[in-house]
Amino acid sequence: MNTLFSQSIQKSMEILLPLGIFVIILSAGYVLRRYLLARLSRWARETDSRMGDMVLTAIRVPFLVLLIMLAIYAALGFSDLPRVLVDKADRVLSILATIAVALVTANILCGFARIRAESVESILPVTSLTENIIRIVVYGVGVLVILNGLGISIVPILATLGVGGLAVALALKDTLSNFFAGFHIIVNGQIRVGDYLKLDSGEEGHVSDISWRTTQIKTLQGNLVLIPNAKLTELIVTNYTLQEKDMAVLVGLGVHYGSDLAKVERVTCEVAAEVMREVPGGVPDFTPFIRYHTFGDSSINFTTILRAQTFVDQHLVKHEFVKRIHERYAREGIVIPYPIRALNYEQEKRA
Repeated sequence: MNTLFSQSIQKSMEILLPLGIFVIILSAGYVLRRYLLARLSRWARETDSRMGDMVLTAIRVPFLVLLIMLAIYAALGFSDLPRVLVDKADRVLSILATIAVALVTANILCGFARIRAESVESILPVTSLTENIIRIVVYGVGVLVILNGLGISIVPILATLGVGGLAVALALKDTLSNFFAGFHIIVNGQIRVGDYLKLDSGEEGHVSDISWRTTQIKTLQGNLVLIPNAKLTELIVTNYTLQEKDMAVLVGLGVHYGSDLAKVERVTCEVAAEVMREVPGGVPDFTPFIRYHTFGDSSINFTTILRAQTFVDQHLVKHEFVKRIHERYAREGIVIPYPIRALNYEQEKRA
């Protein structure tokens, strides 16, 4: 009876001890996780740090997964399972831990690169292509670590990849062409996310992303145009944002031949300066001016030069200028003549 009782206690201990180790380590790790996350969250709020928020988001779930795997690993060390099964479980846990660490590392590096690129304009811009490159490098290192842990030599694998790489390159010629063209676009820095482009093929809009295959341009109508990267490098592209975002806005006008041109110039410049100061998208410190250039069929024509902060802002600037100049000309008695065609009947008779 005592022997049976002792065996029952021993079997219970064989189960309860690993389970207790699992619960203790998981509980301690959970408390540590909450403490660390709370400290990190408080630091991010106090410093208004986007980096802290990004790290917090990246490690919240993987940290818990790693704690569970650590608790399982420790519990297996106190179990009476066959050593072969314990070794296999340890290998599986090591692989899962490496994958989790690689995911966290890739997310943190991508987030850091994105924040750094936004704070320093001269740095390599971050798009989905550059993020994918970062992830490929990190995941590649993770795969090598896993293979090394499994005792697999990577030299034959690299040799095989080198031989098969030529066949893959030939099969994916167009894909690789777009990939390297996209990488060239990013490194060159002449086309960036957010730039307003106009292509010689007629498409125009803001660059929303540069991926491994295509560059995405969002038009003013809200449509998304996908252009293969290799094709984009061959097109003639006008970048309205590369050097300076603000741009000249030209508005053509014409006044009656009997107008006082000095008055027309003064009134037009006053209205244009008002538009620059009051209309969103205008350049307040810019002084507008006009230039007379043509004796037209029914009017003396001139161009008013204003300035807009971005390519898109020019439309609102023109809109407001046309409304206000029409109203002001009406008050000042300045006539914008209708097109007139005069027929000389006496000349026709002589002919």
